[in-house]
Amino acid sequence: MKRYNLQYIVLYFLLMFGGAGCQDFLKEESISNITTDSYITTEAGYEDLIKSCYPLLRDFVLQYPIALPGTDLFQNGGWSEKAVGQGPSLDTYVNITSETFTGPWDIFYREIGRTNAAISRADDITFANPDTKAARVGEAKFLRALSYFYLVQTWGDVPMPLEETITANKAVVRESSANIYTQILKDLTEAEAALPVEATDYGRVTKGAAQFLLAKVYLTRGWNFNNSLGGSPDDFNKALTYADKVIEDYPLVQNYKNLFPIRSENPLTQYTGQQDARNSEVVFAIQYNDDVLTNANEGDNREPGNYYHSIFPGNGELVGSNGRTSDYNRNLAQNEPTPSLYRMFDPQLDVRYSHNFLRVIYALQPVNNYAYSFEDPNLTVSYEIGDTVAYWTPWNQPAYGADKGIDEGGSKKYAVMNHEQIISGVAISRLTATRPSMWKFWEPNIPYGDGYGTFDFALFRSAEAYLLAAEAIVKGASGGALGGADVYYNKVLDRSVGEGVNPQKAKFPEILSSLETESYRATPSTISIDMILDESARELMGEFNRWFDLKRTEKLIERTEKYNFWTKANGNLSEMHLLRPIPQHEIDRSQPSISQNPGY
Repeated sequence: MKRYNLQYIVLYFLLMFGGAGCQDFLKEESISNITTDSYITTEAGYEDLIKSCYPLLRDFVLQYPIALPGTDLFQNGGWSEKAVGQGPSLDTYVNITSETFTGPWDIFYREIGRTNAAISRADDITFANPDTKAARVGEAKFLRALSYFYLVQTWGDVPMPLEETITANKAVVRESSANIYTQILKDLTEAEAALPVEATDYGRVTKGAAQFLLAKVYLTRGWNFNNSLGGSPDDFNKALTYADKVIEDYPLVQNYKNLFPIRSENPLTQYTGQQDARNSEVVFAIQYNDDVLTNANEGDNREPGNYYHSIFPGNGELVGSNGRTSDYNRNLAQNEPTPSLYRMFDPQLDVRYSHNFLRVIYALQPVNNYAYSFEDPNLTVSYEIGDTVAYWTPWNQPAYGADKGIDEGGSKKYAVMNHEQIISGVAISRLTATRPSMWKFWEPNIPYGDGYGTFDFALFRSAEAYLLAAEAIVKGASGGALGGADVYYNKVLDRSVGEGVNPQKAKFPEILSSLETESYRATPSTISIDMILDESARELMGEFNRWFDLKRTEKLIERTEKYNFWTKANGNLSEMHLLRPIPQHEIDRSQPSISQNPGY
């Protein structure tokens, strides 16, 4: 990050994170005419520089195309078997070019630019309390390590600048993945030693955040992708050690639904109280708030605030709706859950199913003589406020006969849809071509739009640490504080189904006509990487990690081809896709030009 740009970063922070009202902000002294070299010389100036490293985290999680679609859980093509083959999808990687991932590449390096500046300037700054200074440098090292971790997983060997950029320089060299992992672990180890257990301000990096990332980095290096990361079996032991530290200090909350915005499935009885995202389980979260002046993303022109309520499909504008309002909020036709994902849950016993998927749509205004049949224009239905308009059956309890809608000869005046009907692509009526919403992150009572969410986005939470520990043990780690891999796994499961309860998932999630089931409670003889990935799908779906988890565990191609309709039909996923293409603009502006990843 060039020095002459840092003054704008600090000024941006004063607007984004000052926490002051409009009147207070207008009273702030302007720093637009102050140079960076004169401002970042005191404890106060350095504090502002560290704070300026945080806003880009919101842009960080805007880069969900690197984590969600094109996996076993999410696809950007419709469910319909008829639709497959009618056009290419990102999930098949047919349309991916070197510019597809320009956004995350640039954002990660912008964050590295800022953290490099903070780390490079630290020696020249004097703090009243040396421990506070050490903690601030630890925050910068954590954020730099986080950026490099996403970069090296996504692209492999990448440039690794570690000093503040002061002058223009086109010389770029790709550093080996093994060296990058060594640097990431050095930064995180130093950060862990310096960071406090509890932050001075909520939202700052803590010791627990560094320990969580150390667990994940060691686990990833232990798998040693293409023998290129410098990993060894001992990395799994270290991953387990750090996961145990997180588990001890960040207890699971009692109810899964309390991790996300409180809401009602029926907008007519919607929750209207204050929402607080803070809890014992969240290790590190990206911060949002309800102040329109301070809730924006930094480098994106999208609407301000958390937007994860809007990036999954939904059905908020069916008959009887109030139109484009926040009753069901905005849902975009992207990141479609694969049909197999629903079948990994026990809909009756696992509370995560009802929280993650909206199953019923209600009429929010009266509707008279609605003709919802394609075949019979005289078949009309009227709805009163509160009547059911559409209902999606659980995958393991399909409806037949009288339990179907009148459009299919049943007795219900609303559409009743089974999952195998949805995938057929044959619309029986005007309502049966729709799919249940994935509304895990849906937040009530915010303005309609892609953004405007105020609920923090949890990047790390301890439920994932349990699954990381289980994975490390399956890979050979020993000495877990809780016991075997099945014990860690079942601790996460117990919260959602009850201790000792035996939930049943589809034995063959990819065969939609099959109702054969199997338990997903782990035992010492059944626990496996696939079982852990299934539980991760249920617990962490949509939480910015799936592509990385599948790549790390060497399951990306196998599971995506098995569970993703688009990928299965087109068959274009291959080993080359385990690394993404370097953005062409980066290749063009480097001298000498850095090489492209193989196959692109």
